[in-house]
Amino acid sequence: MPDSSNTFDEAYAAVADVDGWMTEGQARHLWDGARGLGAGATVVEIGSYRGRSAIVLASAAPEGVDVVAIDPHAGNDRGPQQIEAEPDEGQNDHEIFVANLVAAGVDERIRHVRKPAADALGDVDGQVELLYIDGAHRYGPARDDIRDWGARVADDGMMLIHDSFSSIGVTLALLRLLFGSSRFRYLGRSSSMAIYRREPLDPSDRLANAGRQALELPWFVRNVIMKVLILAGLGRFTRYLGHSQGTWPY
Repeated sequence: MPDSSNTFDEAYAAVADVDGWMTEGQARHLWDGARGLGAGATVVEIGSYRGRSAIVLASAAPEGVDVVAIDPHAGNDRGPQQIEAEPDEGQNDHEIFVANLVAAGVDERIRHVRKPAADALGDVDGQVELLYIDGAHRYGPARDDIRDWGARVADDGMMLIHDSFSSIGVTLALLRLLFGSSRFRYLGRSSSMAIYRREPLDPSDRLANAGRQALELPWFVRNVIMKVLILAGLGRFTRYLGHSQGTWPY
């Protein structure tokens, strides 16, 4: 069982100064998902950057749960508009990632696979009880992560996807793979983190499932407009869309 003295508030405080894109509400979903697992379960995170979400997952996971963080730290897909590889920046991210895990006391709880997600499928055995996807947000990689790693999610397992209904590439991948899915029920979202549970869906369930996700599309359009404004140097106008900070929406 987890150490009862290890609380969500403590874990979230431990990542207060760790760079990344994860709200407190999103962190709470990761915590709850990992906390409820039993020994022998596997957690896989795709896209770790500097360890913000990995620390929360490892802090929550009970003893005997395998926590795998997959990130090549190649200096590409590091954040908004960062697509091209910058090896020096990637190595710097890796060193900071390791230092952050050590500082949080979870370095021995996490197995880091320093590979692209598409190349790391053979590094994880068996099924995955909790899958968190926050890798490259372009359509192709997002589609592949959802399709290939989603196939590894156990029955009743959870799949959480960051930048859903926010990133164009991720949202297109959701439309392609999950709106009509017979395997994943949409449970809702925390900001841009979409939450799915693997379970069989009959035709009527699939129709309702697609409808629930379609209801998120106006929010997606709002986020795209905000990103256009920010990239155009007009971030101050995002307040008219209920986003007062003018920061990248996630």
